[in-house]
Amino acid sequence: MEQDRLLTNLRKGVVEPCVLAIMRKNEVYGVDLARRLVGLGLLASEGSLYPLLARLRAAGLVTTRWEESASGPPRRYYRLTPAGGDTVDLFTSTWQPFARAVDTILKENR
Repeated sequence: MEQDRLLTNLRKGVVEPCVLAIMRKNEVYGVDLARRLVGLGLLASEGSLYPLLARLRAAGLVTTRWEESASGPPRRYYRLTPAGGDTVDLFTSTWQPFARAVDTILKENR
């Protein structure tokens, strides 16, 4: 399997819960969130985050607020809702045993 295609497929399942998890402690500015995710390799580009954020907002998993900025246009900040927190909890409880199983298979078959 080509590495780029594999990475794209892996990202699809984890970006959304990772975005929500980042918001668990603090609200985030979209540009800062995008840069962080790109830097970590979880997003291919900053622009790919905004459709995801719109879906999360439409699903009631995040809320937004606008804040004036002294250095440019107003900024949109994203905050986790209780439903978003439940989604992170569900992902975490599902991910950990799944990741352990994958790690076990990979280690056993080196």
